This record gives sequence, C-alpha cells and structure tokens, in this order.
Amino acid sequence: MGDWPNFENRAVIGKALRLRREIDDFETKWPALAKREELLPSFSWTQLERQLVDLSATSAQADMARHLVSATRKLAPFKPPEMVLREILCLTWVLLDENFKGEAEHGLGEMS
Repeated sequence: MGDWPNFENRAVIGKALRLRREIDDFETKWPALAKREELLPSFSWTQLERQLVDLSATSAQADMARHLVSATRKLAPFKPPEMVLREILCLTWVLLDENFKGEAEHGLGEMS
C-alpha cells in the first residue's frame, strides 16, 4: 500500500510530460503567428457538441461525439488554440466518416 500513491503520482507526471511533449512538438511545427488576424466567431463547447452530434454519420458516432468533445474541452486550457482547432477538425472527420467503425461496432465492448 505504501507504493500506491507513488505509482499514481508517476502516472500523473507521465501524462503531464506526454502532453507537454505533444504541445512542444505542435508549437515547433506550427509556431504562433506574429501578425494578429481576424478571429473566428466564438461558440461554446455545448454548441460544438450539439452540432457534431447532429452531423455524425451514425448514432454510435453521435454518442462518441459527447465523449470526444468532453475530452477535448478538458485539455484545451493547456494547449495552444490552434492545436485545439486541429483536434476539433480531426474528431469532426471521425464523426462524419460513414466507414468509421468504433470499438462498440466491432463487438469489442462498450466504449467509455
């Protein structure tokens, strides 16, 4: 039992270090623009989620949309805005892909 908190701490530190590496890699490939540009209209996470649910190719993908938006939202404050945009575009692609088969559709159990 004495090692349990150390294991949890190491796991959390490992996740934080992986996230930091992902952010560093992204910022190396896509440095911040020096020039201020016109911004996109703002919208809420709820609005994003409901639009992705509506656009999803299947009901299973619509269910996935909620989880994907939630996961993206939780880490968004730690990432550059353009990185979050890229993630939103990628998850949109998955949700609109009529040929995408999630784990639940393959009979591998329910997705969590």
